[in-house]
Formats: sequence, C-alpha cells, structure tokens
Amino acid sequence: MSISSIFNSVYPFVVAILFFELIIIIHEGGHFVAARLMKIKVNEFSIGMGPKLFSFKKGDTKYSLRLILFGGYCAMEGEDKDSDDKNAFGNKKVIQRIFVVVAGALMNLVLGFIIVLIIVSSQNLVGTTQVAKFDTNAVSVNSGLQVGDEIKSIDGMRIYATNDITTAFSRSDDDTVDMVVSRNGKTESLTVKFDTELIEGRQYISMDFWLVGNEKTFFGVLSQAGKEFLSYARMVFLSVHDIIVGRFGISDMSGPVGTVTVVSSAVKTSVYSMLRIMALLTINVGLFNLFPIPALDGWRLFVLIGEGITRKKLPQKMEYLINAVGLVLLLGLMSVVTFSDITKLF
Repeated sequence: MSISSIFNSVYPFVVAILFFELIIIIHEGGHFVAARLMKIKVNEFSIGMGPKLFSFKKGDTKYSLRLILFGGYCAMEGEDKDSDDKNAFGNKKVIQRIFVVVAGALMNLVLGFIIVLIIVSSQNLVGTTQVAKFDTNAVSVNSGLQVGDEIKSIDGMRIYATNDITTAFSRSDDDTVDMVVSRNGKTESLTVKFDTELIEGRQYISMDFWLVGNEKTFFGVLSQAGKEFLSYARMVFLSVHDIIVGRFGISDMSGPVGTVTVVSSAVKTSVYSMLRIMALLTINVGLFNLFPIPALDGWRLFVLIGEGITRKKLPQKMEYLINAVGLVLLLGLMSVVTFSDITKLF
C-alpha cells in the first residue's frame, strides 16, 4: 500500500477527530472566557482527557494537553464543592453563574451559525422554497404540484428554508405527503405522490423538482443563513422527539465513533457535505447541552433558575449526587451507543 493511499484513508478520520475536539474546545472555551469575565477562578483548562502530555501554569490557571482528543474541561474553583475563595463559582451571584453555564452552549451555536453562513455564502445562489422546474418524468407533477408554487408546509410541518423540505421528506412514512403551497397569491392544499429510493435499509422520498435560487446580496445571505440555522436547530428537536416516541431506537443513534465515521465519510464526499454535517453536529451539541438533564449544563441552568426564584441553594451534596447519577446514566447510554457504532463498522 502506497503512502498516498494510506494518507487518503487516514486523513478523513483525522479531520473528523480534530473537528470533534474543536467543538469541545469551543464549548469549554466559552465557559472559560465567561468565567474570567465574571472573575471566577479557573483551576485548570484542559484540551483532551486522560494522561497529561504537558501543561503550564499562568496566573491561577493550569493549561493542559491530554492524550485522548475526545474531550476537555474547564475546572472552576467551587464548582462541585464548597469553597471559601471569594472568586469561587459557587460564591458568585446567580446571574453570573448562569452566564458562565450557558456560555459553552452559546459558543457552539455561534460556531454553528458561522459554518452555516460559510455554506450559504459559498453557493452561487441563495436557496428558496419555490419550485423552479421538474426532473424528466417527475412523479410529483402528476399530483398537481406546479412550477412557481411556494411550499408552505409538508405534512403539517412549516417550511421556512430549503433544508426544511428535505427534512420533511425524510420524516415521511411513505411515498405520499400533504403539501400546502402558495400559488398566484392563493393557498392550495395538495396530496403529492413521489418515487422513493432505498438508503441504508429505509425508503426515502426522492425529491424530483428543483427550487428557485436568488442572486446573492448581503442581507439575503444573512437572512438565509439565519433560516438555515433555525432549520438545523429544529432538526435536533425533531430527532429528540422521534427517539422519545419510539420512531427511532438505540441502533439509529450515534456516539463519538459513529459521529467520527459520518464526518469522515462526508470529508471524502465534498467540502459542502462536510460543512453541513459539522454545522448540524455543533448546533446539536450546543442545544443538547441546554436540556435539563443531570450532568449537562442544562440541569445546572435549571437549578440556578430555581435558586434565583426561591433564593435558596440546592444542597451541594444533593446536587453532586444528582449529577453523579445523571453522569452514570449518560455514560451507560454512551457505552451502549458506542458498542452499536462499532458493530455497524463490521
């Protein structure tokens, strides 16, 4: 095997791992910068987990690089236990602690928006939700869909951006969807049938029409990027909903191994595919961290809001216990998902 072929096989995984770590660095970096702004003492800021490769200390903070580039942390004084230090996390005002807690997720969302903005800016035209033309022998045209129709909803799901159309199609259980379109200033309700294609054992609607693209303008690109960003965010909530109601199971979820595999495959396909996966991934991390689940930032945010309302702190031992149980459950789920990811590889 040549060096070139080895490089072509390895580099997509390296890119995927580095991006996965970038998401974590951005997240923990958000906590770090917010903590410094609130004058909270940070004991250690680590890139990676596991054995320490090297570290240095500047001021009160130790900066570390660790062996396993699948994690990182921002360890603040008084974060998990009581401290007499006036600059400890637990001794700051509620609003200051809330700012620090949400900063990590906020930075992930900012990164996601920047990536979406890059995607939209790099395209020749700005996408819309209006039908431009049909493929040869398109099936949907036989159901009354017409050129010029602006798609407003699909199976009850409101359509704001181009991505919403593909998302709605991917959620359909068969080859037929209910569509609401705007045509010549009037609203039309259609039942539209499509061809389907088999992808990884599941039937998906085959989109047989093209959408109108507008010339790029500064505000047009910015507006479209905002719509696409919200579209990605909605995909995260829809995915969680589908898992809760049993639409998807454990085998459909992906952990770090599965995520790296998907990103590496996208790297091999095209820069556009890679950026789309990266945008969805970082937005997913940002939003999921805000869910009120023990061991996540969202749970700490939930506790802090409760403290702000009641003026009473949750006992440190109780908070630690709840977080510990949540962490064990999350690690257990991660182990199962990771095992599922590995079995898919073989």
